Amino acid sequence: MLGRLAPVIAAGLAAAALAGCGRSSAAAAGTYTVPKALDGYACPAAAGQVGASRPGPHEGGRLQVATTVAPITSIVAEVAGDRADVRGAIPEGTDSHTFEPKPSVAETFSRADVVFVNGLHLEDPTRTLATRNIPKEGQVVDLGDHTITPAQQIYDFSFPRAGAKPNPHLWTNPPMAACYAVIAGSVLAKADPANASYYEGNAHAVTARIDDLDHRFQTASATVAPAHRKLLTYHDAYAYFAAHYGWTVIGAIQVSSFEDPTPKEVARLIAQVKREKVPAIFGSEVFPSTVLAQIGTEAGVRYVDTLRDDDLPGRPGDADHSYLGLMKADYVTMISSLGGDTTALRTFDAADVTPDKADYPQ
Repeated sequence: MLGRLAPVIAAGLAAAALAGCGRSSAAAAGTYTVPKALDGYACPAAAGQVGASRPGPHEGGRLQVATTVAPITSIVAEVAGDRADVRGAIPEGTDSHTFEPKPSVAETFSRADVVFVNGLHLEDPTRTLATRNIPKEGQVVDLGDHTITPAQQIYDFSFPRAGAKPNPHLWTNPPMAACYAVIAGSVLAKADPANASYYEGNAHAVTARIDDLDHRFQTASATVAPAHRKLLTYHDAYAYFAAHYGWTVIGAIQVSSFEDPTPKEVARLIAQVKREKVPAIFGSEVFPSTVLAQIGTEAGVRYVDTLRDDDLPGRPGDADHSYLGLMKADYVTMISSLGGDTTALRTFDAADVTPDKADYPQ
């Protein structure tokens, strides 16, 4: 693994944030500390034992599985393969932090044997609905809570410790996403023992593919000048990614649905981008940001607006509409925009390990 991020990370302006995520309502500059407990992160051994034993679906039936955000839906669907029905609850391109589920989502949960959520307060309204509607023998599984310990949680400028809600975006860090697959394999195997070996085999195949992506990104990252391994993004979704690869998150600014930062705050960010001498800053085609575009223009750096953290590329059924396709696209965008060589990433096979038959709400 490449050298890990320095313990204290320079932070930019986290603007107009979600009270529900424990963020402040005003932009502020500062720093945050990466927990030492993240050094040499490995998926906990207990992740392979998560889940409650069940006799399986009714005779002739199939295991019913519900999920929340699209990356989780994709990972779970690859583990489930053709032996279980998987339905997502949160539409792609929707703010999962504030999404208020429709009555139809409650109905989906009422028929679910298992509901996989990210946890760590990412999608609290949806999780609450699941716990209220899932059948008595059903399970709500918090993937993030089984993937990292409280000592490994990152609190930063968008998710301050005072809010008691850590940064929940674990899946942008491949080893943690692989842990999600391990947990899903264990839970499904225990809930549907007749197909246990199938689920466990799929989980192993998914983790192997994610490990391949991880190694390829390490190779590509090494081609980026160390001074350029810095991210200013539209959303604070890359803290665990940065901690794993030794990158620096210099700031995150989320303006969709929230108040824009003041002109003074924007001026401070422009000055920071100039000072950091980054080649590019990153926005999202899902949540366009005129503020980030302005910062890029006035700081004289490239503004790249194609990054995304939970909206899969293409449409359901497309070859790249998957967690692996999402990460490959993001990583190619980051490396190429910051002056690196993307050869190792472009040849990565992002095809599904098993046919993805999940229902992805749009």
